[in-house]
Amino acid sequence: MVTGSDNKNRHTVVSSVIPDDYDGKMVKEFIRNRLQISRRFLRKIVQEQGVRVNGLPVFLTSRLRSGDLLELFHEPERSEFIRPETMPLDIVYEDADLLVLNKPAGQVVHPTKGHYEGTLANGVVDYWQRKGETARFRPLHRLDKDTTGLLLITKNQYAHHKLSQQLLAKKVRREYFAIVHGNLREEELTIRAPIRRLEGHPTARTVASDGQTAVTHVSVFERLAEGTVVRLRLETGRTHQIRVHMSHIGHPLYGDPLYGIGEPDGINRQALHAVKLCCTHPRIGTHLEWQAELPADMKMLLHLLRNGQPNLNSKGG
Repeated sequence: MVTGSDNKNRHTVVSSVIPDDYDGKMVKEFIRNRLQISRRFLRKIVQEQGVRVNGLPVFLTSRLRSGDLLELFHEPERSEFIRPETMPLDIVYEDADLLVLNKPAGQVVHPTKGHYEGTLANGVVDYWQRKGETARFRPLHRLDKDTTGLLLITKNQYAHHKLSQQLLAKKVRREYFAIVHGNLREEELTIRAPIRRLEGHPTARTVASDGQTAVTHVSVFERLAEGTVVRLRLETGRTHQIRVHMSHIGHPLYGDPLYGIGEPDGINRQALHAVKLCCTHPRIGTHLEWQAELPADMKMLLHLLRNGQPNLNSKGG
């Protein structure tokens, strides 16, 4: 049995009762085989004297007995350099390890040069402080400033460590809705096109043979007279990946200021929404799945396209 808890001074990574088959085995064997914690993370726990059996500090080479209570602790962290700022948050889910938010358009996730305030991180840090909770802002993934939808934030080192392992193993499922120009020929396709920075541009990316591996799975959700609603699943998570890939195949997103058609097309930002997110809970192992409804501006764009508004310019495809 593996559980988690908090106390005033430390955060419990795991608390586990030793089963009969590990009687006489070393602490490090149980941690390596049953808890699947990386050596790097375990080294940090050891440095903080966070390995205990029946409440007493032990070495990794100490021997266990059936029925012992093994606990791993780490020092709680906080986001010291992020200024708390009260703002509304659309909280989809929260527990001791995870926070899932529905991000609005126009908001940067994390403070960067030129965006020190008004970010989602500022709001989350303020929210935690007002709750009396000690946690460090660690988003598992990122969303562009004007992309809406689900964002998963881990609240401690253990949760981030375990979910990062899932992300690397492609066990975190991220799905998006996008409205693109033109009509795709296929009902389903996979785009495999490496992406790198565009030389001479501060933020844009481009498809290039010397770029990082990038894979996007695309399926048609709805065909419109002047566009297509597509559902996309990320296999990799490169910056601007969906936007770059869809532009690369001739179907740029409506409203995209970097990779779009370069003229007004019915929406003031890229029509991209993180609609679904799935993972395994890092501590208790249950399947988790969240969905977020399309935002109002994308619903309005769909209404305009379905009704054939003449002021929408559509190119591509």
